[in-house]
Amino acid sequence: MDYIVQVSNISKNYGDVRAIEDVSFNVREGEFFALLGPSGCGKTTILRILGGFIEQDSGIVLIDGKDMKGIPPNQRNTSMVFQDLALFPHMDVRDNITYGLRKRGTVKSIIEEKLEKMVNILGLSGFQKRAISALSGGQKQRVALARSLILEPEILLLDEPLASLDKKLRIAMQDELKDIQRKVGTTFLYVTHDQGEALTMSDTIAVMTQGKIIQTGSPHQIYNRPDNIFTADFIGAGNFIPIVSIEQKGDLLELTAEKGGRLVSYYEPARDGQGPLDAVFFIRPEKLRIGMGSEGGANVFSGTIKSSVFEGPDIRLEVDSPQLGMVRIEIKNDGTPPRFKRYENITFYWDPKDGMVLYK
Repeated sequence: MDYIVQVSNISKNYGDVRAIEDVSFNVREGEFFALLGPSGCGKTTILRILGGFIEQDSGIVLIDGKDMKGIPPNQRNTSMVFQDLALFPHMDVRDNITYGLRKRGTVKSIIEEKLEKMVNILGLSGFQKRAISALSGGQKQRVALARSLILEPEILLLDEPLASLDKKLRIAMQDELKDIQRKVGTTFLYVTHDQGEALTMSDTIAVMTQGKIIQTGSPHQIYNRPDNIFTADFIGAGNFIPIVSIEQKGDLLELTAEKGGRLVSYYEPARDGQGPLDAVFFIRPEKLRIGMGSEGGANVFSGTIKSSVFEGPDIRLEVDSPQLGMVRIEIKNDGTPPRFKRYENITFYWDPKDGMVLYK
């Protein structure tokens, strides 16, 4: 397996503040890799270390197998797209895109050839003479990408480049960005605090908090099989039901909720030194179903609807269950008038494979 980026045990302090601590991860060539976490968790610090703008206090960064210690940004085969884009307002689109090549002294014929390729890939044909001030937000994003990609870096570093866009444009640009990455084949290392961006675009996600990576995996793994409560809570919505006892019965776990409900889940080994008092049962709201389920099935509970919120594609129910406490249920909007109303009593259930035990 070819790793174009290998980060081993890097740490960085700013005075008395530990920005990142003992961070390690690998990025495959041609991969879309996301660093995901809340503001201030150290994501941008890692990106700036990779780009050579700052240097780690300890640990090793290898790019293409070469140690980057002491290598300045202009001698690394990386390019960076900043959150504020940093386009030159006094230059037109063409001059912004070709700026790096002109600084390198690239011959004009090669500049023109690469420019034509970039404007075609990024949908900027016909915009070469347009002023930056005359562009939309999405067009400015594409110019910034073209300016970086025209240099043909091995790795493109992207620091929350869609953060300033409105929601609709941001979603459209997510699709465009992934499509561009497939076309050019460049390794993208993307920093974001937006879970939707990471899940939509990435091949691999590294979840960060407080300067550390706490889980790395595919979007499917991160969303459906989180390693810990932070990841489960940060990535989407979830029900976290406190547990007071756990009993293994073959391949199943029989759990007792704090409110007295008896739950069944597939067995997952507990971590050393952690017992029931450190545990919660976790399940996504969309995994809960209204009704009794199969005859004699497990995980069937009752409750009273406290609120019903229409969210467009989904309807969110907040249900007070005497056996579990408050739970959230999300059901798809099928276009019919609302079926469930406030204060209505309902029965709901879920499949044992859809939930899991997590530890605090």
